[in-house]
Amino acid sequence: MPALSDFLGTWSLDGWALGFLMVAGGLYAWGLLRASRSGIYWQPWRVAAFYLLGLGSYAALSFGFLGTYSPDLRWAFSIRIALLLFVVPAGLALGLPLGLARVAVRTGRLRSVLAAVAHKPLRLFSNSAVAPVLGLLVLSMMLTPLAGITRMSPVWEGLLGIIIPLLGLLMVLPMVEEKTRISTALIMVQFVFAFIELLADAIPGLLMRLTPTIFDGAAALGSARPVWFPTALADQQLAGDWLWFIAEVMDLPILILLFVRMAKSDKGERKVLDELTDEQMDELNAAHLHQRG
Repeated sequence: MPALSDFLGTWSLDGWALGFLMVAGGLYAWGLLRASRSGIYWQPWRVAAFYLLGLGSYAALSFGFLGTYSPDLRWAFSIRIALLLFVVPAGLALGLPLGLARVAVRTGRLRSVLAAVAHKPLRLFSNSAVAPVLGLLVLSMMLTPLAGITRMSPVWEGLLGIIIPLLGLLMVLPMVEEKTRISTALIMVQFVFAFIELLADAIPGLLMRLTPTIFDGAAALGSARPVWFPTALADQQLAGDWLWFIAEVMDLPILILLFVRMAKSDKGERKVLDELTDEQMDELNAAHLHQRG
């Protein structure tokens, strides 16, 4: 492993990441300006979450040690992809970019086009079964030669640095920005899929850690390598350790959020039932028994 000074002191410029930062940051700032002109107050902590936790962590991952050494180190590439998938989208989603877009673009053809473009992806990713499958597919890329091809190609690595956070954002946004009430039964279904994701996300990391075969089949770039560079197998094992750790840790906030949502939903349902009269409760029970029959 590199010394702390090497880890903190290694920086490089990524043109793809710089472009993403400028576009995302500029659009969010434009939305804030439009909201301010409409007299709508956007909470400062949400703005800070978007820029610092979201775009700030993205910049650190892209320009720092992990971004610089991704082409050479499997563990740097794996950590970067996992954090781009889980951490960066969480920060961006806390800024409520979708809600800000609704405020900034209230009328006109642009709003209709944006709504039409965003409707189907958000509807798809709001399905509880999609997130576990998508997360497993992204992490399973590390078990194929595709990982070596993408990390050693500046174009593909640059595209991944943009696509992966957007995929992660689509996974998180429906849960963060959902305004409709969800029944306790549906939340329980989401719990089942969340536990499936918790178990499935460990598989790629475990296989990388325990299998002596080099999955990506790629060699290190260049001949001048620092003395702390690991062997190919040790590199893959480190990548598996970090991939397993990050994937499991980042599933915990999802479970906590589901617990909170279930508590709120259950409290709301109890309140509605408590307000029913005895006659209304009898009618509700009769209708339920009739449906079961």
